[in-house]
Amino acid sequence: MAQSQSQSSQPQQDQPSQGQTPPAETPQNQTFPNQPAPELQEPKDTSNPETRKKPDLPLQAVEATKKLGEVTLTKVVDWESGWFTGPYVGKNREIVAMTAQQRRRIYLEQTLAAPSDYFKRMISAGFDQWRDSPSQWPEGWGGYGERFASREGQFLAANSLAAMGDAALKYEPRYDQCKCSGFRARTWHAILRNFVTYNQSERELRPQWALYGGAFGGGVIATSWKPHPRNALANGGWGVLGQTVYGTMLNFFTEFAGDINRKLEARRK
Repeated sequence: MAQSQSQSSQPQQDQPSQGQTPPAETPQNQTFPNQPAPELQEPKDTSNPETRKKPDLPLQAVEATKKLGEVTLTKVVDWESGWFTGPYVGKNREIVAMTAQQRRRIYLEQTLAAPSDYFKRMISAGFDQWRDSPSQWPEGWGGYGERFASREGQFLAANSLAAMGDAALKYEPRYDQCKCSGFRARTWHAILRNFVTYNQSERELRPQWALYGGAFGGGVIATSWKPHPRNALANGGWGVLGQTVYGTMLNFFTEFAGDINRKLEARRK
């Protein structure tokens, strides 16, 4: 009897109600099968490029834009000193007689690939449009297109005749930069090279018979598609005059192309 009273006097523990599962005991140091213990986890490797902190994206964009601008300006400079001027011999290079294959390549570059030649025809067509020549062609963009096509055909004929003449005479078709110094001497060299060039020896100067013969012949050929009245000799004379003016201007630009590029480079820096 006394034993039963002592059992009832002990505090009763909470018993789970019927139908409930007692909570599982979770010791602090207990680990689970697929999860390493906290003290055994390895720290992140910051030397891995994927785990390193990535640079600021706006900074990357600024650097990329800067590099793109530098590359673009370099291409522009190269275009001005090569594409616009056409093939030429630099002042630090010796002139060597060309082969027939080299002459064909230069002919194609000067006739079809040089932007300066298209620019020349655009200006010439604009001048014809301004003085309404030929007067039978309309005004506006339609007339300008006809005049530009006429100038294009005249140029192709003139350049083809000049190339064939230079090949037959073995004359030098390229401009050679002056090995002298000084603005006046270099300017005079640019003017003179529009009227004389080297023969096959690349040492002796000869008149530019092929260049001006081609200019005259191109003007004569161009009268075949122009409306009446037309004068073949007068049109050929205009072709010679155009070569005199434009050829001198192009030689001047080619002579000082390096100086122009250096100024552009200094301005960029």
